[in-house]
Amino acid sequence: MKRFTCDELAEHLTAYLEDALDRPARDGVRAHLACCEGCERYFEQFRVTIGALGDPPPEKLPADVRARLLSAFRERRRL
Repeated sequence: MKRFTCDELAEHLTAYLEDALDRPARDGVRAHLACCEGCERYFEQFRVTIGALGDPPPEKLPADVRARLLSAFRERRRL
């Protein structure tokens, strides 16, 4: 099992929440959270914030911006 410092744990929280860590790393995160009150509190704040924000809706480009981008891409392709 990987042992994490508090800084390493903070870097891996997103991957942990997305279930993107391998088993040793995931077990290391759980073990660290079980014995570090500060990281446990940070994890809970992080998790609650993600839950409250959810997935933001995709932004739509205004028609004129979309047309300019497509024109620029076409022009670049010709070069």
